[in-house]
Amino acid sequence: MRRPTLGTVLAIALGVGTLVIAALNLMPDRRELRDRVAAVMGTSDPAFLRSMDGLYGSNLLDGNHVETLLNGDRIFAAMLDAIRSAETSINFETYVYWSGEIAETFAEALAERARAGVEVRVLLDWFGSKPMEADLLARMEDAGVQVTRFRPIHWYTIDRMNNRTHRKLLIVDGRTGFTGGVGVADEWLGDARHPGEFRETHYRVTGPVVAMLQGAFVSNWVEDSGEIMRGDAFFPALEPTGDMTAQMALSSTGSRNNIHMMLMTALAGAESHIRIATPYFIPDDVAIRQLVDARARGIEVDILLPGPEINKPAVRRASRALWGPLLQAGVRIHEYQPTFLHAKLMIVDEALASVGSTNFDERSFRLNDEANLNVFDAAFAREQIAVFEDDLTQSRPVTLAEWQARPWTTRAGDWLLSWLRPQL
Repeated sequence: MRRPTLGTVLAIALGVGTLVIAALNLMPDRRELRDRVAAVMGTSDPAFLRSMDGLYGSNLLDGNHVETLLNGDRIFAAMLDAIRSAETSINFETYVYWSGEIAETFAEALAERARAGVEVRVLLDWFGSKPMEADLLARMEDAGVQVTRFRPIHWYTIDRMNNRTHRKLLIVDGRTGFTGGVGVADEWLGDARHPGEFRETHYRVTGPVVAMLQGAFVSNWVEDSGEIMRGDAFFPALEPTGDMTAQMALSSTGSRNNIHMMLMTALAGAESHIRIATPYFIPDDVAIRQLVDARARGIEVDILLPGPEINKPAVRRASRALWGPLLQAGVRIHEYQPTFLHAKLMIVDEALASVGSTNFDERSFRLNDEANLNVFDAAFAREQIAVFEDDLTQSRPVTLAEWQARPWTTRAGDWLLSWLRPQL
């Protein structure tokens, strides 16, 4: 038998090495939680606030105001007004920045401020911004905007290619912040009037917690630029602007899955009602047990998801495979009908609303860099509940009988896709 040549041996070794690297990269980060968080205190217990304050993200900060912005027309107008009024600095981080009308508008607004002498930094996720035209980048950079791609693919970064920044942050002059779910693409334009206009919620933030949004931006910016921003242009003295208590919670690849643990802890504190709106609902086993446990304690649970209008049909199918234990426990699942629901929101009782970039799925729990703003304010929670309930009027409930009646071919396909849930 002929012995393999050196070239053949090297080729085999290279192929095996590539497969090993790919497999390791596709495996999600470790999961700290292996079971549900026990319900040892409710949201009305002062110890709940103290625990959230000490465990997750920044300390709870008083004196903030958070304004709810519904759908693209209002979201983009508020963000662009803030950008155009900037005097010292603009820091903008996003996952989706594609091409089109709104992408052109943002690029020109950012470029104009850079030409006026404002320090402008834009951090784009390499994968999420791939559809962006090179001309938009060139125009911003020519105007003096510092643009960085987060974790671009090189031979020496292959092990990180599956770990993206999904954070959505805009901080202007260190005083005004924005976070939520919006991306810079024409799909978000309009007012969710038809399938061509996404249903979205974003938030304008002022007060001391804005410094925490700025810190979240810097923590990602430094990785690819090596720069840490400091001083009054980025961290001015912030006076109270309202009476809301808020906290910034972050998850970063390679560190603990703080947002996953924070969300489960919040669910464990529920005393009456949990409401979750998310475009991508592929919970891990821990989250499923957490919701089932809430129902066993008599907590009402409503989950609002996209219906047929969804940009990733495979996600809807993988999600559907996991609904059985939830529906059997009495969790109410609703599918939004008019257009793609991309809003991300979790409300626990009237005590906590958690908003930001995190989806209720394994990718957000274990793979992406995420940022959520927790608002501990009853009036704000009631406002979010009103928005949630209004969306329910345009949604269709899913029954256990309907779920069980799916054809076996559909059930088999859903089940197979559910095995890919960390990657979807």
